[in-house]
Amino acid sequence: MSKKTLVFGASLKANRYSNYAIQRLIANEFETVAYGLVRGDILGVTIDDALIAYKNIHTITLYINPERQKDYYEYLVSLNPERVIFNPGTENPEFYKILKAHHISFEVACTLVLLSTNQY
Repeated sequence: MSKKTLVFGASLKANRYSNYAIQRLIANEFETVAYGLVRGDILGVTIDDALIAYKNIHTITLYINPERQKDYYEYLVSLNPERVIFNPGTENPEFYKILKAHHISFEVACTLVLLSTNQY
């Protein structure tokens, strides 16, 4: 399926929304890659703990707070995604401006809601 997704800020903790997002993306047959501070595996998706030059990323779904995002602006833009989803708690007007300047669309939304309502 299209819309290869990078879950950025992925967690191995089962009660974290990023973990649920990986599970739901896989259940909906979206190709999924993940980056987090701790390497591990969720349903066959490896959470990488190093920044990788992923190819053909359609969507980046963010699960890190705006202050921590600053360290990753350049990296995330370099992946040239078609869109970035700012999940609740990740809203960042500073980053919106950077994305606009690079012609990358973004939305303030919840990945889990988008998936459950077939709007992903």
